[in-house]
Amino acid sequence: MDVQLTDEQELLRASARDFLARECPMAFVRARIEDRRGLPDELWKKMAELGWTGLPFAAQYGGAGLGLFELSLLLEETGRALLPGPLLSTVALAGAAIAIGAGEAHKRRHLAAIARGDERAALALVEQPERWDAEGVRLAARRDRAELRLSGAKAFVLDAPEADWLVVAARLDAGEIALLLVDARQRGVSLAPTALVDATRRAARVELDGVAVPEEAVLLRGDAAYQQLLDRAKVALCAEMLGGAQRVLETSVAFARAREQFGRPIGSFQAIQHKLADMLVAVEGARSATWYATWKVEQGEPDAHAAACMAKAYVSDAYARVAGDGIQIHGGLGFTWEQDLHLYYKRAKVSERLFGDASWNRELVARARIDRG
Repeated sequence: MDVQLTDEQELLRASARDFLARECPMAFVRARIEDRRGLPDELWKKMAELGWTGLPFAAQYGGAGLGLFELSLLLEETGRALLPGPLLSTVALAGAAIAIGAGEAHKRRHLAAIARGDERAALALVEQPERWDAEGVRLAARRDRAELRLSGAKAFVLDAPEADWLVVAARLDAGEIALLLVDARQRGVSLAPTALVDATRRAARVELDGVAVPEEAVLLRGDAAYQQLLDRAKVALCAEMLGGAQRVLETSVAFARAREQFGRPIGSFQAIQHKLADMLVAVEGARSATWYATWKVEQGEPDAHAAACMAKAYVSDAYARVAGDGIQIHGGLGFTWEQDLHLYYKRAKVSERLFGDASWNRELVARARIDRG
C-alpha cells in the first residue's frame, strides 16, 4: 500500500474542499436542517458535473472509472463539510450494489442516470437497528409467477426520502439472501420519516406491502456478496467520519490559539495541549485505519473483512471522542446552538450506529480471527 497521494488524488481533494467551502458552508448546512426537502437539485447537478456522482463507475456508464480510494478521499471532504445530501447513499452504497451485481441493462440505465445526476438511490438493509449482518435480514421475497413480491419493513434507511430507487435486502424462497432493486415510487412502497439526532441527515422507515419486483432486479445473492458490500459501505462511512474528525480538530486548534484566559491563549495551558494531542493521535489513527481498510477492500485481500470491521470500530470511537473533546475545549460556547461543533458530535453519534457500532464490529473481528484460526 502506497500512502503517498498522487498529484491527481491531491487535486481531487483540493478541488472538492474548495467547492464545498463555496457551495456548502455551515450556513447552508443549517438551512437544510430547517428545510426538510433535502439537497437542492441544482447543487446535486453541480456535483454531477464535477464527476462526483459517477466517480467510481466505469466509463461506459458515464463514470470516471476511479477507485474506492479516490471515492474515500471525496467522502472525507464531504464529511468535513457535513454535506447534507445523499452522495454516500447513492454512490458509495446503493450505487456500489448496482455496479457490482446488476445486469448490463440495469447498469447502463441506472449507473448512467446516477452519474448524470438524474437519479438518487438508497440502501435498505436492516429491520432492527442492532442487526446489520446477513442474519438480521428476514424480509421475504416470495415468488409470484414471473415476479418476486416483497412484504415487510426496513428501518433506518438513510436518504430514503430523496431516493428514486431502493436497494433492498431480502430472503428468497430458498432462504438465500439477495439485494433487489425497487422503484421507490411504485405502488406498495411507503415511507415514514425517522427523526435522527443528526438533523443534517434524512432517514425513513420503508414499508413494503406486496411490492412486485421482476426477476432481473435481483442484484446480488449470497452471504459472501452481502458481506463484501457491507465492507465497502463501512470503509466509505469511515472516510466520511474521518473528514468530520479532522475538521473538529482544526477548529479546536484555531480556537485554542485565539481564545485567551488570564492574559494568555488557552492553547498554552498544558491541559488543553494534552487534549489536543490526544485528538491528533485519534484522527491520525483513524486515517491510518481507514486508508488501510480501503486498500484491503479495494484489492479484495483475504482479511479485508476484518480490516473493514476494525476500521469501523476504531473510527466510530475516535470521531465521537474527538467531537466531544472539541466541545470541551470550547467550554460553555461549545454547547450552544450557534457553535457548529454540536452538529459534528451528532453526526458522529449517528454514524457510530450505521453498519454496526464499535462493540459489534469488534465482535465481528474476533469471529473473523477465530474462523481463520
